[in-house]
Amino acid sequence: MAGRALDERAWTLLIAGIILLGVTYSLLGPVPSPQPPVPVSSVPRLDPAMIPLVTGEEPIDVLFIKSGCPVCHAIPGIQGADGRVGPKLVLGTTGPQRLADPRYRGRARTVRGYIVESVLEPGAYVVSGYPDRTMPGWYGQKLSAEAMGRMAAYLEALAEDS
Repeated sequence: MAGRALDERAWTLLIAGIILLGVTYSLLGPVPSPQPPVPVSSVPRLDPAMIPLVTGEEPIDVLFIKSGCPVCHAIPGIQGADGRVGPKLVLGTTGPQRLADPRYRGRARTVRGYIVESVLEPGAYVVSGYPDRTMPGWYGQKLSAEAMGRMAAYLEALAEDS
């Protein structure tokens, strides 16, 4: 008889526990279904607030890094500048070719002018094989005139064998 009372008590506790679990689960709400993985875009999203204003007084590598250029571009001589979204910046070699390209719609007449224009008006020329409208139009607002000039001079001096 004592064994039977234990069995009834065990069953009662088990049923009460299951009911308690059910009530707890229903109070917590439905379990969210797993979300499919979000594909990572190959084009980084940049916000103007992410990029600090550079003055031009910084060392050249700091200018490029603080400006965010390495996120998208490979730049010889700048550590960590191995981006692949935009073209490699060896404008001593590629600048004259781009100015001569019939698809070039800009107004620059010199490589240095082309570099500045590419930052201020990125759509004036889009290098073949790279996405259009990737470089933000506000980028030039984050560079002082001195910073822009120093960066353009650096890029103009870079050749493909650099």
